[in-house]
Amino acid sequence: MSVSSTDEGKKALPQVLYEDNHLIAVNKQVSHLVQGDRTGDEALDAILKEYLKEKYNKPGRVFLGVVHRLDRPVSGVTLFARTSKGLARMNELFRLGKIQKTYWAITKDLPPQESGILKHYLKKNRSRNKSYAYDTPVAGSKEAKLAYRLIHRLDNYCLLEIDLMTGRHHQIRCQLSTIGCPVKGDLKYGFPRSNPDGGISLHAREVVFEHPVKNEKLKISAPLPDEKMWNLFKQ
Repeated sequence: MSVSSTDEGKKALPQVLYEDNHLIAVNKQVSHLVQGDRTGDEALDAILKEYLKEKYNKPGRVFLGVVHRLDRPVSGVTLFARTSKGLARMNELFRLGKIQKTYWAITKDLPPQESGILKHYLKKNRSRNKSYAYDTPVAGSKEAKLAYRLIHRLDNYCLLEIDLMTGRHHQIRCQLSTIGCPVKGDLKYGFPRSNPDGGISLHAREVVFEHPVKNEKLKISAPLPDEKMWNLFKQ
C-alpha cells in the first residue's frame, strides 16, 4: 500500500510494507529524510504522523518513534514504532543485536573474495560527517563487522548482499570503500560519479526480528527501487 499527498510540495508517503498497532515499516526512497534536521526539509516521520492521524482520525498529537535511521541517499526498509512500548522494546532488540538486517549494494569492483566477513574499527569525523576505518583500535573508534557475499555480476557492476552485524555510522559505505568496492554513486566514499537521482545504490532489503509485543517472528522485505541499474539486476 502506498499513499500520495495532494498538497503541493509535500512528498508522497513511500510504500507501506507492514503496519499494526505497534509498528509501521515503509520502503524509504533516496530523497527522504528519516527524521528532521537543520536542512528544514520535510522528514518521513512527520509525513507518517500525518498519515496515521488522517487514517485513524486521531485527535491531538500522534506518537511515532524512530526505531532506526537510514542515511538520506539510502533506500529500503525503515522501521517506526507507533507506541512507547513498541519503541522501548525495539530499541532493546537493536541493543542486544537481535534484529537481522540485510542490505543489497551495487559496486563497480569485485571484492577480494566472493564472500567473507569484514572487521574494522570505525571512527566518525563529525565535522566531515564521515567515518574512517582502521585495522586496529584507535582512540574513539568502535568495532564494525559485516558479512557479505556476491549475488550476481554484470559486465561492469556487482551486486553484493550484506548482513550487518553491528550498526555504526556509514558502516557499509565505509567498509566496502576500504576494500576497494565503494557503493555506486557514493562520492563521499570514493565512487567517481554520482547517481542521477542523487542517491547511492545501497538498499535496506530485509529485516527479521521477533515482534516486540506479539512475540512472533516477523520478516519485512522492501522491493528494489525502480531505477535503471537496479532493474538490470531484477532481470
